[in-house]
Amino acid sequence: MKVVAVYILLTAFFFLIHLSVIPFLAVIHIAPDVLLIWLVYIAIRRGQVVATAGGFIIGLILDLSGGGNGMIGLAALAKSVSGFVAGYFFNENRMFQILGGYQFVAAVGLTALVHNGLYFLIFLQGTEIGWSGALLSYAMPASMYTALLALLPMFVFSRKFSL
Repeated sequence: MKVVAVYILLTAFFFLIHLSVIPFLAVIHIAPDVLLIWLVYIAIRRGQVVATAGGFIIGLILDLSGGGNGMIGLAALAKSVSGFVAGYFFNENRMFQILGGYQFVAAVGLTALVHNGLYFLIFLQGTEIGWSGALLSYAMPASMYTALLALLPMFVFSRKFSL
């Protein structure tokens, strides 16, 4: 029960960071997704089922708070699928090595590509931007930016768990 309370508090903290600080880091309307990095961490620590449920809850809160795009359920769907994909990186025996190594950045990058690909393909339906434009102009840059930001916690984990 104590672990759940800590996860809820950290999710609220990252949610506030996502809404207040991250917009200032945006480059040409492309911003990293701190909540997705947190979701990959949850997946590596707790597994696929917890990450999928956590992704749904985080996405739904994001949708309902207006931090999304106004399409209720799109962030919940994208984050649920992302939690499911990130759960494949769960390995109970190598958890700390994954968090402190480049596998964490690779997991965030792949998960962000799935998340952003799904999100922008659905969000940009009905516009003049095709699926290739959605992937190349929005999903790929946002995924790379999120993976780049994931280097910070990776270095923290590598320093913490290498001792």
